[in-house]
Amino acid sequence: MPRSLLLATAAVCLLSGAACATTPPQASAPSPAEASRGPLYRDVAPMNRTVETRITPQVEALLEQLRADGRDYRLDGVAVFEAHDKFLPGKIAIAMAHVLSQTPRTDPNFPEYLSSFRRLADLTVDDPNDSWGIYYYVSALHELQVAGLLDQAVSPETLAKLRTQLDWRRFVRTSDLTLIDLPNNYFGVAFSIARLRYLLGWEDASASEALLAKTLDHFREYSGQYGFADETNGDGRFDRYSVLLIGEIAQRFIETGVAPPPEVKTWLRSSVDLMLPRLNLRGEGFEYGRSIGAYGETAFLEVLTAAASLDVLTDQEKAMAYAFSSRVAARYADFWLDPATGSVNLWDNGRKTDAYRGKHRILGENLSLAHQLLYTNAIWNRLGYHDAAPDPGFEAWLGALPRSQTNWFAKGEYDRLLVTYRDGSRVIGLPLINGGDGQHMNTPYFPIPFSPGVLAGAADETWPQLLPRLTLSDGSVLMPLAYFTHAEVTTEGDRTVITYRQSKLDRMGQPAPVADDRVSVSTRYVLEPGRITRTDHIEPRTGVSIARIDTTFASFGEAAVTTGGARYGDGEIERFRVEGLTCRAGALSDHYRTPVGALRSVVECNATPANGAVDVSWELNLRPPSP
Repeated sequence: MPRSLLLATAAVCLLSGAACATTPPQASAPSPAEASRGPLYRDVAPMNRTVETRITPQVEALLEQLRADGRDYRLDGVAVFEAHDKFLPGKIAIAMAHVLSQTPRTDPNFPEYLSSFRRLADLTVDDPNDSWGIYYYVSALHELQVAGLLDQAVSPETLAKLRTQLDWRRFVRTSDLTLIDLPNNYFGVAFSIARLRYLLGWEDASASEALLAKTLDHFREYSGQYGFADETNGDGRFDRYSVLLIGEIAQRFIETGVAPPPEVKTWLRSSVDLMLPRLNLRGEGFEYGRSIGAYGETAFLEVLTAAASLDVLTDQEKAMAYAFSSRVAARYADFWLDPATGSVNLWDNGRKTDAYRGKHRILGENLSLAHQLLYTNAIWNRLGYHDAAPDPGFEAWLGALPRSQTNWFAKGEYDRLLVTYRDGSRVIGLPLINGGDGQHMNTPYFPIPFSPGVLAGAADETWPQLLPRLTLSDGSVLMPLAYFTHAEVTTEGDRTVITYRQSKLDRMGQPAPVADDRVSVSTRYVLEPGRITRTDHIEPRTGVSIARIDTTFASFGEAAVTTGGARYGDGEIERFRVEGLTCRAGALSDHYRTPVGALRSVVECNATPANGAVDVSWELNLRPPSP
């Protein structure tokens, strides 16, 4: 079948939701109680087949409508050019470049795609396009240059404008190579732009070399002995970006043909070692921190693909990484793409992401996610996995992974770490990662257990999920969120125990953590098959009075609530039991939405303690995970 007909057929399948020969059955259907989980893939199509027949057609359908409507284009009700997406021109360019480079010159659609790139470049050349948008655009131009299409795809007048606009100097101070009001992962973006400008012949290599040195110096300074980048300047926030950043840096070396220094491979291996024990049959990724959901899954994809390309993986690990990558691609098509709209869904039907990725950026989010899937697929194809069946031993390999693993991010004044615990096929994460401005108060950064589609926080929400919120008699609100010390992790058989102390609590109400030493908390977690417990010993200083303690548990299951907790009739949580607090049913609202869907019940527990120290605890009993 010609590629154009194949893709057209696949696009109809995607948009109609119909079963098609080009899209073989991918997975067993989830039960209603598993709506937040998505399919479980015991067998899965090769990654390239999913990308070519399901994801590329979706992108082409978006671009076709964009070509037809121009500035009037609306996607799922959003006027995309009125949404002030400051990365959009670059994302349009990279998506169009992928389509052009993958389309055979003999394809009847090729001339139209070529002229469409030219028209869209002219249309958007004067639109705002910052940082990541600059990178995407200059990467697109380099891809066209390599394909011998740059002069045909972009008019001389527009190319001259782009040469001026697509410059790392727009967000980096040239005097000292410091970033202008941006987080530290943007050093890698600046290096990439400078290197690509050099390859395009727009500047010499000196800037890219200096920015590379700056990027690596920053990584050394803030990753410490463990090789994970602090997203802040030493305040101790380690999230998805801390693990992904070295994968992005490694990809820039791969993309621009530069051999990475050995330490880049060492850092990349640290991220691989964190990720491998978290692989699973569903293609689920990070469950804590910001910008997760679909991006939490493509983070795994980008790191593992870079590691495979740079020979950081063993042969077996490479096969398992490809098997997981195929599942990430299938999950994107099955779980994240909405046939009713033709768009990725990060925002509706109970789903929510952080404000940074709000629905006003709908077109850009479609294109950047697709870009991550398309470029990683191209790398796997180059590595010899084109249409290769994923290793049938993947499930058995998962079953042999360690029960528990601890990854340290920092030790010193405060401890930062991640405990990963495998309860059968269920992956549970306990992150002690909080710190820094802007996120310390939000549930996805809490030091509580998370598990994809089972235990979740909600972006930009602050209710006291699974930990005590203390209101003092003077009205101050303190939470045990950021100042972890004396952290210890011990494992005996199937049982993992985590203990730590906070002699300072986080006083709520400010963008950054504020240390308050009027109350201390010692915490003990126990993780074991089918059960998680947390115990807090709360000790106020002499003369300090705690007026109220509150804890909330919002869950994906429907709850029958009692004063001592709740029982659940469906979902993976069976029982929530509390000691030291009295519980009641809480009211659901739009605040209780997660990246994968709405939470379905809320249990609110509180106490008015007597003066002095107090102990509170909870226990979660979980049903056996899917076999």
